[in-house]
Amino acid sequence: MLFQVYGAGALSQWGMLLVVLAGLILFNEFARRTKLGGIITFFVIPVILTVYFVAIAVGARSGAEWALNNQTHLYMNGWFHYAKLYAALTGCIGFMMIKYEWGIGAKHWFKPFPFVIVAINILIAVVSDFESAFMGWNKWWLSSEGVWLYGGWHNVMNGIAGILNIFCMTAWWNVFPSKDKKDMIWADMTWVFIVVYDIWNFAYTYNCLPTHSWYCGVALLLAPTIAALLWNRGGWIMNRANTLAIWCMFAQVFPLFQETFKDGFQKFSWAVLPVQYPNGIETVKEIYAAAGGAEAAVGATVDTVAANPTAMTVISALALITNAVALCYIIMQARKRSINPYKEDVFVDQKYYKDAMARADVN
Repeated sequence: MLFQVYGAGALSQWGMLLVVLAGLILFNEFARRTKLGGIITFFVIPVILTVYFVAIAVGARSGAEWALNNQTHLYMNGWFHYAKLYAALTGCIGFMMIKYEWGIGAKHWFKPFPFVIVAINILIAVVSDFESAFMGWNKWWLSSEGVWLYGGWHNVMNGIAGILNIFCMTAWWNVFPSKDKKDMIWADMTWVFIVVYDIWNFAYTYNCLPTHSWYCGVALLLAPTIAALLWNRGGWIMNRANTLAIWCMFAQVFPLFQETFKDGFQKFSWAVLPVQYPNGIETVKEIYAAAGGAEAAVGATVDTVAANPTAMTVISALALITNAVALCYIIMQARKRSINPYKEDVFVDQKYYKDAMARADVN
C-alpha cells in the first residue's frame, strides 16, 4: 500500500478522503454551471484571499504576533504554493474567457492559452521535483513548508516525465466553448492524456508533497477525472483547473487540515503519511531529532534516518514510461496521417473525442 491508512485512524482518513472528493466535485459544478458561480469562485473569493495574504505578509514583517503565528504564514509560505494557486486561478479565468467568449477569449490567437497555462503549471512542479533532487539526494531535507522530503532518482525521472507530458498535449488551437456555455472543450485532450497526466501528477505530489498527497494526489486528481469520464467529456482541463484552484485556496488558508508537522505532530486524525516514512510519525520524529529538533531550519538535511523510496521510484518510473509511450504514439499517429499534432487533432477515432466534439460550439 502507498499510504499508511490503516489502524486506529483509518476510518477518519478514508472518510475524509470521500468528503474532500465530494466537496471538490460539488464546488466544481457550482463554479462551471453559471457565470455567477464562476465569478464568485474565481474572482470574488481570490480578491478577498489576496488581501488576506498581503495583510499576513505585512503583519509578519512588522512582527505582529497574529501574523507570525498564522497557519498560512507558518506552513504555506513557500514559493511553490503561491505560484501554483495563482497559476491555477489564471487558468480558470482564461478558460472562462474562452467558454463565454469574453474579450480576447473569442479571438483565434488566444486559443493556445490553455496549453500555455497548463505547461506553466507543469513546469512549476518539474522545478519543484528537481529542487528536491538537488536539495536532498538520497537524504531527508526540510522544505520551506516544514515537510521532510527525500530526494533521489525518483525526482529526476518524474521531472523528465513532466517535460514529456507537456508535449503530450495536442491540438493546441482546437479549443472551443461548449454549446451550453458550461465548459471549455478541448476534445483532443482525451483519456490518453488524462491518464498519463494523472500518473505523473500523482508521482509529483507523492515525491514533493508527501504529507498532503492523500488529498491533493488522490482526491484532487479523481475529482476532475470522474467528471470528465462520466458527464463532462472534453471539459477535463477546465475541471482540473477549477478543482486545483479551489483546493489551493482552501489549503492555503487551512493547511492544518492535512498537515503533519516537522516534529511529527498531527492536529487531526485524518492526516495521512505515505510509506516513504517507514515507521510513520515515529520516522518524522527521528528525522526531527537528528536534525537538531527545534533548531532545524529550512534546507536542513539528515542522512542517518532510514527512508523507503521504493514506492516513489516505482511510481516515478511508471510516469516516465507512460508519458514516453504516449508521446511516441502521438508522433507515430502524426507521421501516419501527415499532420502537425500540435495544430491538428490526433485522437479523432476515439469515442471520447467524438463525444467531446458533439458538445463543442465550433462556429
